[in-house]
Parts: sequence; structure tokens; C-alpha cells
Amino acid sequence: MTITRAKWTVDDYHQMIDKGILSGRRVELLKGEIVEMPPEREPHAVYSSSAVEYLRLRLGERATIREGHPITLPNDSEPEPDIAVVVPPLAQYLAHHPYVEDIYWVVEYSNTTLEKDLGEKKLAYAEAGIREYWVVDLQNSQLIVFRNPSSNQYLSEVKLTTGFISPQDFPNIQLEVKKMFTI
Repeated sequence: MTITRAKWTVDDYHQMIDKGILSGRRVELLKGEIVEMPPEREPHAVYSSSAVEYLRLRLGERATIREGHPITLPNDSEPEPDIAVVVPPLAQYLAHHPYVEDIYWVVEYSNTTLEKDLGEKKLAYAEAGIREYWVVDLQNSQLIVFRNPSSNQYLSEVKLTTGFISPQDFPNIQLEVKKMFTI
């Protein structure tokens, strides 16, 4: 017996949200599937909030930092990355969530969700053409940086525990790696 899964579009997903069908549930849309998001534990919340403050300080008005809000991708995905660094001004997102062309890079914080963030989330981001994807691996105190999406994979992967990194779209900005997973 073949199992066929029902796939949802972003419009379907928005209709479910508008009608209250998903009310009270922490979910996101990934490649047409509605996926439950686990509750956020304390280290995840503290480290990601600290990183948001650091990124805002370092990037200033060059970028808008969105914390835990949806982005809309062309592959029937509307994930809610922990951090999305997007093109300002913020007011342009009153009509729609940021699209791929509005996104400099996204960051996911992973403790219990490492497998998902390095699996289906990475696949969805690469397939959609997100140019740069960072995973902060809290289990191993490291930053994993994915760049250069091609089809459904990233051609570049670097693991960092110390030093500095410059985001692709901000080559003149040096970010301290440890600031992504320390306070």
C-alpha cells in the first residue's frame, strides 16, 4: 500500500491560520507539510536573544533582525527561523513575510532539534535558494555555516568554534563566532 501525504500551499496554510485551525499550536510549513515545533528551552532562548542583540549592534541600520518570525519560501514553506537577517525597512513586511530575495541569512539554534535543522530545514532552505544558513549547535558549542545553495544542497559547509566570520552580504563586518553561543 502506498501512502500519499496531503501537501499544503502557503495559501492553504494562511487560510488555516486565519480560520483558527492551527490556533494554540506551534507549527511551521516545510515543503508543503505542517510540522510541529518543539517548545523552546532556556539555553535556546537566552543564546538566541543574546545573538539578536549582538547582531543588531554590529549591523545597525544595514539590516533588520527578525526573531522567531515567519519567512515565505517558494517551495511551499513558511518556516520560522530563530533569526532572520533581512533587508530593511521593516514596514515592507506588513503585506507579506520576507521572501528569499529579502533575506541576507537565517540562523537556527539547535539543541534538541539538531537533526531537523541539519536535515529537512537545511534541505528546504537550500532548495529555496537561501544564500546563507547558520546553525548554532548548542550541544557542541559550534557554528555551522552553509553557503552557496545548489538544487537541494549547500556546496559550502564550515564548522567554527572560535574566530570571526563575515556574512556574505556584509564582507566588511566581522562577527565573533563565540558571541553566537555565549553571553
